[in-house]
Amino acid sequence: MLSATGIVKKYGNLQVLKGVDIQIQKGEIVSIVGSSGAGKSTLLHILGTLDKPDNGQVMLNGQRTDQLAGKALAKFRNKHIGFVFQFHHLLPEFTALENVCIPGWVAGSKRKQTEEKAKELLGILGLSERMTNKPSQLSGGEQQRVAVARALINNPNIIMADEPTGNLDSNNARELHQLFLELRTRYQQTFLIVTHNEDLAKLSDRILQMKDGLMIDN
Repeated sequence: MLSATGIVKKYGNLQVLKGVDIQIQKGEIVSIVGSSGAGKSTLLHILGTLDKPDNGQVMLNGQRTDQLAGKALAKFRNKHIGFVFQFHHLLPEFTALENVCIPGWVAGSKRKQTEEKAKELLGILGLSERMTNKPSQLSGGEQQRVAVARALINNPNIIMADEPTGNLDSNNARELHQLFLELRTRYQQTFLIVTHNEDLAKLSDRILQMKDGLMIDN
């Protein structure tokens, strides 16, 4: 479902990725691990179309994403990829429900249908009683679950998570781990996760290890 070959990325004289290959199947939970500076987040950003490779190609759902640009790229990303970051990036002036709805509204989905889907997702994530709360009124774990619901709202092919538990305490981190497994079971949702959290990595179907801009272990 996701395939990348020969991914190279340089920033000035620094070569961050040195020819990375990766393949992800539908319904898999795959974690990428490695020390800081190994190139994990750079790779995730390229696979997620947030950055472009200097060389190599990325295929997602049959589309060469590295060849897309502008509005076509933004539309593809909005429809096919969900993101969860270490810092949730919720918009503070909007409620939990509105934050979840925003990608759906951007995609042009009908307002009522988007809101119903958002309510369903927030309910599944245990936030039925918190829908009208703004981010400042939510705990860190609750904010991250809102971010997960937002990532799911457009039924993406894949959710890409960059250190999703990096800003959570151990209890909330465990809950998020279990949540990913439940979402995979319920929706056959695919996850690609960059993490330093060994417990989260061990729950994955596969662990890929990066070192010095290369994939060294599977």
